[in-house]
Amino acid sequence: MKFLVVDDERDVEMLFRQQLRKEIRNGLIEFDFAFSGQEALEILKSRIPPEVLYIFSDINMPGMSGLELLQKVKSEFPKIHVSMISAYGDIENYDRAIKIGAKGFFTKPLDFSTIKQEIQKMINT
Repeated sequence: MKFLVVDDERDVEMLFRQQLRKEIRNGLIEFDFAFSGQEALEILKSRIPPEVLYIFSDINMPGMSGLELLQKVKSEFPKIHVSMISAYGDIENYDRAIKIGAKGFFTKPLDFSTIKQEIQKMINT
């Protein structure tokens, strides 16, 4: 199962790889990483149908925001699940993300036990 993490902060890649190394090593999951919304769309469009089944995206990024990316993904690739990540747990972003179609909403610093639970749900479906 392939996941895509979208965040303009490059250290997020190392964090995900460290926290989920067992699942990656066991071949349960794979990750792609994009450092902008535009790069994420390019990854999704590079394979038809896309290999990615789930996206974790930061909300606040330069250029295309995570919420704009969410809208594009939901209109172009409606079967891909998207969860949003924000440094701010504000209700306005949460409500907007859920209304657009986000599956979940995580706040920074990330609690990887909840991320692992979400990934496990996807693996089991």
